[in-house]
Amino acid sequence: MATLGLTNIGALATGMLAAPRAEAEAILVQDGRIAAIGAASRVGAGSADVVVDCQGTTVIPGLIDSHCHVVLGDYTPRQKTVDFLDSYVHGGITSVVSAGEGVHAPGRPHDPAAAKAIAIAAAKCFEHFHPNGMKVVAGSVVLEPGLTDDDFAEMARHGVRHAKYGFGGYAQPRDGEPEVRRAQMHGLCVMSHSGGTSIPGSSPISHDVLLHLRPDVCGHVNGGTTSLDEVGIDRIIAETGMALQVVQAGNLRSALYIVKHAREAGALARVCVASDTPTGTGVIPMGVMKSVCELASLGDLPPEVVIALATGNNTHAFRLAAGTGTIALGAPADLVVCDAPSASLAGDALTAIARGDIPGISCVVIDGQVRVGRSRNTPLAKRLASFRGISVAGVAH
Repeated sequence: MATLGLTNIGALATGMLAAPRAEAEAILVQDGRIAAIGAASRVGAGSADVVVDCQGTTVIPGLIDSHCHVVLGDYTPRQKTVDFLDSYVHGGITSVVSAGEGVHAPGRPHDPAAAKAIAIAAAKCFEHFHPNGMKVVAGSVVLEPGLTDDDFAEMARHGVRHAKYGFGGYAQPRDGEPEVRRAQMHGLCVMSHSGGTSIPGSSPISHDVLLHLRPDVCGHVNGGTTSLDEVGIDRIIAETGMALQVVQAGNLRSALYIVKHAREAGALARVCVASDTPTGTGVIPMGVMKSVCELASLGDLPPEVVIALATGNNTHAFRLAAGTGTIALGAPADLVVCDAPSASLAGDALTAIARGDIPGISCVVIDGQVRVGRSRNTPLAKRLASFRGISVAGVAH
């Protein structure tokens, strides 16, 4: 595999909440992983087979959308849109986590055999299917009454690592506690719907139900699309260790409340950012980046900290492969090169994010391979990366 070097880096966000920003001029990638970070003279990135000259701009980890409604293939039945995952890569998203393929599957059955089959099929299909390099963490079983220990053991053997609660055929939301517990016993990370209903046939899930169910992740706690109330949010923060997922397709006021109170409670490590799309809200390739800009500009958080909520925090909450969403030695080389948009008053990407301006992306790397040059979705960056050793459509070499 060709080596990759990123040179002339102006600023670096690491994706790690404990140390969200680092000083580095260059990154060297070997075999799809970060092999060296630091001074240009020491790293040797300029001698790599492929060189991305960042032109003094900012490098961040690839964003992780931890609430994405994939089904099968790069197609969303809800919005009848083809190649939406390819387009999300142009929004700086390099990994997505399925929120349950069965949720939006046309004619979705509710029996446990079908729920298990859909999850296993999705896990195996997306293991080999990577639209524009996108990593799709698929096979999230929609919990249904009647799923047994043997069912969960079989799913775990076949690569199912996640479960979604809130859309199964339960008479009352509290009734799913046995299946939540079985899924957790077999090592699955369970995310529960929270707040008001989002599709016909689903039930609202209040904070009392969540305190009873005790999932690993409180999905779209700021609403999908209707949020929990403030009393419920406060209790979830104070009385549980659940991850707190805030989404673009939710209530912005609630998202800002959650981030503020989580920070005051010393629980910012539990907050993760996602899009909760495609849904009725639409297909939003810039959904995660838009949330990053909103939380940084309105939530009084440094941009590099919010980036960590959208990268490394998602890895921790959803138990993704070690190093995913971070810029660190040995981590997968999923990287985004970006700068302030051309019309912004900001001089760099992090300052632009702090102002609420969506940065312009000029390069996206996944597993050490350049997948996108100038993004077709973001505003034009003030400074565009240049490339040597590779042909990238629409960019300088």
